[in-house]
Amino acid sequence: MKKKVCFLVADHPFLDARIFKKEAKTLFHHGYDVTMIVPKKQGLLFHIDGTLFRDTFQQDTFIHEGIKIVTYEQIHFEKKYKLLHHHVQSGKADRFTNTLTRLGIAEQADIYHAHEFFSLYAGVGVKRALGSSKKSVSLIYDSHELVPDPKSPIGEGRKRTMKKMLTAMLQETDYVITVSESIKSWYHAVQPGVPVEVIFNSPPLTPAYEPKSYNKNRLVLGYEGIVNRSRGKAETLFQLLEISKSRFDLHLSIIGGLAADKKEELSVPVHLKPYVHLHGWLPYEDIPQAMEEVDIGLVDLDAKHSLNNHYAVPNKFFSYLNNGVPVLVNRCKDMSDMIHRHQCGFIVDKEQASAADYADALFYLYNHQEQLQKMSQKARRSMEEHYHWGIMEEKLLRLYERL
Repeated sequence: MKKKVCFLVADHPFLDARIFKKEAKTLFHHGYDVTMIVPKKQGLLFHIDGTLFRDTFQQDTFIHEGIKIVTYEQIHFEKKYKLLHHHVQSGKADRFTNTLTRLGIAEQADIYHAHEFFSLYAGVGVKRALGSSKKSVSLIYDSHELVPDPKSPIGEGRKRTMKKMLTAMLQETDYVITVSESIKSWYHAVQPGVPVEVIFNSPPLTPAYEPKSYNKNRLVLGYEGIVNRSRGKAETLFQLLEISKSRFDLHLSIIGGLAADKKEELSVPVHLKPYVHLHGWLPYEDIPQAMEEVDIGLVDLDAKHSLNNHYAVPNKFFSYLNNGVPVLVNRCKDMSDMIHRHQCGFIVDKEQASAADYADALFYLYNHQEQLQKMSQKARRSMEEHYHWGIMEEKLLRLYERL
């Protein structure tokens, strides 16, 4: 008999690359019966860029690519965190009256897989309720990031309460999945008894990969993902382009852009428009084609004010490696460790790097393109040998078999 898996999702879009396209589909293709309980906004599901699906996916429950999708109106759990902490500490199931928990109980699954701090809260309620009716289930916490982030500005009292809540919830969690070795160590320090597995946020190997060549009069800097204050500020991107233009021919390729809820388009200074290639938000499968023109990929994170960023190894990092694109990063621990290990990129040695810092690094690399050539080869090799989704998929399946 098939084991039934239920993904509990509090915030992410239901077509999220990690949740739906990688994990859910991997489990479905290996014989699991997979349901996802996912949030709506204003009665509508939303895409990876935040735009609402107004013409498709209108049913409350439906099957998409073999996976059952159950929807509910998004809950703002964070507004009631003190009350939720009390519910967790109570040890009882009857306090968990939220919609996500109720829908999870109704699925009567064997394994529940939560993808955020507050969906873990809902999962604890599901596990308690089903346990009280003599049904034993397993609970996985797939922690895409540190919550609470010890360096976040949300207030020390709130962080303390959420940390206590997390510690208590982990006592009822059977497995933690996370996205970097440092975050794994952090969880072991919080709750030494819980097993933790690192499953990187990496894509499948690009099938039609063509090795890059470097001996050029110009370079193309790539940036993949959301352009906002914490991840790739637009002003930083345009400033480094402006500085570099006086030194050599640099172009900027942006795959992604502003989040849809900004209700505006990325504004490129008029004099820089000939040097900026805007691809917009692309389907997961089309990113390799956009990467063909990219010579160096940027990951710019504020590691000074966020432990999450310091420990992060984001999707875009692996997307660059997958396409043989050397990575340019500021000093973030886990990405720096991987770049040192595989010699697949260049590190600006600052927790907060400026446009001028990146421009200096790019000018150096422009003048040492033989190094870029070697980095490119090693970037792709590291994906082939260590990080592509096929390897992560095996880790996920072994974890599920242990449950």
